[in-house]
Amino acid sequence: MKDSNRTVRWGILGTARIAEKISIAIHQAENAELTCIASRDATRAADWAEKHHVKRSVASYDALIHDPDIDAVYIPLPPALHGEWTVRAARAGKHVLCEKPLALNVNQAREMRRVCLENEVQLMDGVMWYHHPRAHEMLELIRSDALGEHRRITSAFTFNWDTVPEGDLRLQRDLGGGSLGDLGWYCIGVALWAFNELPTKVFGTARPYNDVDYNFSGIMWFSKDRIASFDCGFDVNMRKWFELAGTKASLICDDFTRPWENTKPAYEVKDSQGNRTRHETANPLQETCMINHFCDIIRSGRLEQQWPDLGINTQRVLNALDYSARTETVVNLADFFPK
Repeated sequence: MKDSNRTVRWGILGTARIAEKISIAIHQAENAELTCIASRDATRAADWAEKHHVKRSVASYDALIHDPDIDAVYIPLPPALHGEWTVRAARAGKHVLCEKPLALNVNQAREMRRVCLENEVQLMDGVMWYHHPRAHEMLELIRSDALGEHRRITSAFTFNWDTVPEGDLRLQRDLGGGSLGDLGWYCIGVALWAFNELPTKVFGTARPYNDVDYNFSGIMWFSKDRIASFDCGFDVNMRKWFELAGTKASLICDDFTRPWENTKPAYEVKDSQGNRTRHETANPLQETCMINHFCDIIRSGRLEQQWPDLGINTQRVLNALDYSARTETVVNLADFFPK
């Protein structure tokens, strides 16, 4: 039901570090309220609520998702728990913003989408940059003829751990760890966002650590002679860029996952002579843009199916790349994940 003035009441499942950024975004968003935080530790939940200006805290996830005063939940739990708690929240009638990677595998992600559709609630993964004005401007440029025929997307998302954090969930495969899911998700996503289709085949290679990919390199082949390649990892200096190269010019964004300076989000267009044109855009916080967009969907009463579809397609490519790296084979997507 459409209600343009409705205040969307949020709950958060868990006190992961990323939840702090989302709590700030909810407080800044229009007609949004951070109503409740849940943790399995009652003291931790109460302390977090006081620190982050949350009205209430509860000592179980179930209590939060069955709270009649909650409209939407944010799930920053380990990836191994995303499927279970998305399904539970959807069946309780809550809209779900779920951290990435969306699930452990594409079948689980499809089940999450199915249950959300069945219960008429929105599902979206927590990739923030898609919702920023800079992304909207870049996509308009991509859809125009300014770059000519698209040929290649190259991207990277890396950071370096000076000391390996042995207990970190990102180093535990059964919890959904690995650089591909943590960082490569963005690189896969930017290719799907720009090319607006799935690749036909993929190939990946990784350096393993504790049975997860500590770093990863991937290639994705698309129709019309287009290719995307990327690298991600926990052992390289911070990089978070992409370049879309066409026959006329290239679009370059040096910090697409998050601007180096929040006040100066920008991208560049470089022509065949090396001339660069810099474009600065509006500069709201991308976390707040995402929360505002999610709240607008709830208030409109019209679900936006492209968001779970994009998340599932990203998961599909991710799983194919992971399988490719483990088997050292090129994977045809249609054979690996029939629709």
